[in-house]
Amino acid sequence: MAKKKLENLHFEEALSELDTIVQQLEQGDLSLEESMAIFERGLKLSQVSQQKLQDAEQKIKILMNENGQQTLADFDNTES
Repeated sequence: MAKKKLENLHFEEALSELDTIVQQLEQGDLSLEESMAIFERGLKLSQVSQQKLQDAEQKIKILMNENGQQTLADFDNTES
């Protein structure tokens, strides 16, 4: 299976691939070279995912600011 370029991955796809990488590394069946290659991709996936989260948070802050709500509140799911 061909791997997508990191910048073309959706957040959920990056997380799924990271999960697969962790499972492969935990199994210990890979050669050192293969392990290093997927570890490096995992690091890059992690960085891309963090950036996507930061971008989403920034967009939320901008939208909230435009609507007159200046700060983010903690999520409380006990109200459901």
